[in-house]
Amino acid sequence: LKVLSRIDSILQSPRAPPLIFRPSKGPVQNYIKENGQGCGFEHLPLTIEMWADQLVALKDLHRSLRKLSLELLPWNTKDPQDNRESIRVEDLQLIVDGILEELEHKEKNSQTQSLQTLSAIVSHFQKLFDVNSLNGVYPRMNEVYTKLGEMTNAMRNLHELLELDSSAPPTVVVDTVGKLCDIINKNVTEQVQQLLGTQDIHSIINKLEEHECFFPPFQALIQDLLCLLDISNVDDILPAVQNLK
Repeated sequence: LKVLSRIDSILQSPRAPPLIFRPSKGPVQNYIKENGQGCGFEHLPLTIEMWADQLVALKDLHRSLRKLSLELLPWNTKDPQDNRESIRVEDLQLIVDGILEELEHKEKNSQTQSLQTLSAIVSHFQKLFDVNSLNGVYPRMNEVYTKLGEMTNAMRNLHELLELDSSAPPTVVVDTVGKLCDIINKNVTEQVQQLLGTQDIHSIINKLEEHECFFPPFQALIQDLLCLLDISNVDDILPAVQNLK
């Protein structure tokens, strides 16, 4: 009876959860009334068992939170108190609050570092591309992007024209173009030599000097003939002269 009285006083306390009192219904209630034992707490053992399971789970949750806290806060070397007889909700709340505080602190530091990093990147861009003000950063970025696209397309076309692998660096492209120019210049020199009929540079110079001496008088003669014969085409000079016979 003392135990029942104690339980009854706990159940009637304002702090008692409402789920622990549930009036009996049906045949069970009639049986209890007939035997004078009706109290409405016949489901209480099940509730107590549920609470016992929750207390065990509370210890497991506390252990898991402590592991998480040690991962996030390795410098926190306080006694985890996993072997303590009873674990309170306040203990769990304290661990969670510590983790949340550390995460908020890291987030603030991360945002500050990000701003510093972005400022350093912008300053570095201004130095690299000679931008005097922040307002000029975006236009210069667009200009750099456009130039980069043009250079990329030009390099791609050169790779294809020179039949080079797409992974060939620009130095290889430049060397290949240089070799091609040397070949072209050599061929042009040979063709000029063949055209002038000599392999000697001094002979070429002499022939050019002879041309300079001969061509001006010849050109003057042709111009006089065109005026004298009243024609405008060089091909008409010979027929006009034949007609004069």
